[in-house]
Amino acid sequence: MSLRDLNQENFRSGFIALIGRPNVGKSSLINKFIGEKIAITSPIAQTTRNRLKVILTKEKSQIIFVDTPGIHKPHHLLGERLVQSAKRSIGEVDAVLVIFEANHSPGRGDAFIFNLIKNLKIPVIVALNKWDLLESSQFTERKREYFEFFEGINWPIFCCSARTGEACNDLINEIEERIPFGPQLYPSHITCDQPEEFLMAEFIREQVLINTREEVPHSVAVTIDKIENIPSKKKSNQNSRIGILATICVEKKSQKGILIGKGGSMLKKIGKESRLQIQTLINGNVYLELFVKVEPDWRSKSSRLNSFGYEGS
Repeated sequence: MSLRDLNQENFRSGFIALIGRPNVGKSSLINKFIGEKIAITSPIAQTTRNRLKVILTKEKSQIIFVDTPGIHKPHHLLGERLVQSAKRSIGEVDAVLVIFEANHSPGRGDAFIFNLIKNLKIPVIVALNKWDLLESSQFTERKREYFEFFEGINWPIFCCSARTGEACNDLINEIEERIPFGPQLYPSHITCDQPEEFLMAEFIREQVLINTREEVPHSVAVTIDKIENIPSKKKSNQNSRIGILATICVEKKSQKGILIGKGGSMLKKIGKESRLQIQTLINGNVYLELFVKVEPDWRSKSSRLNSFGYEGS
């Protein structure tokens, strides 16, 4: 499938922002929609920091998902910029997919997001994610709670699960109907608007989130310092590797110690799991070397945020 002609009839294309509180499963849903891992996920809130665009190309449509940071009460400059990024996305898309955790009754954080988007003039679709975590005896009551929560607002609501795939195809079909007619915007083989270097750094940060204690994850940024081809010593190039040097930045010496671990055990574990993810990304062999650097209070310094790619408005 090539780029569609500008005048092609009956083809739809558009941008849809995923909005919700931290850790409601926005990135997991995107990965399920695409059928491969693009956005990183973890049990840690505020995993997503960048407005990642992920592209799903179908026979009659191209949907560009904008994965936004979770909307929360910020406690530092980085948090403020993440929330600004999420709010800004709402005004730059053709539709919004707002996501709630079905395994919880709607709360104050959900009400804040509802009030933020209830007067939008663009289509809004509701996903009650993590529906698989409910007992069947809870289905009726939870649906009633959310229908009352959205009283007076006629938005389509889907009870879905990013883990099992329940209702995800129905969600895609609904989104497809809500985006405007228009040309294909990206080549069919493109699934993400970010370069591989960005995804490599994100895969490393994901392993930090998964493997370290609560005091570390939010204080971490990752940079890719060097990528080079390592030629094979054999005449055949089949065993050649990509060499990657990356730096994990933290705010405290104690966090550096946790990341390195006893005898370097934690850093080795993070490196091993990251390398496997990156090899899948590039479909090749990888040599990954990680360094840990202390940058005190970087999340509150505008210049450091800019250098890590977290730019303000």
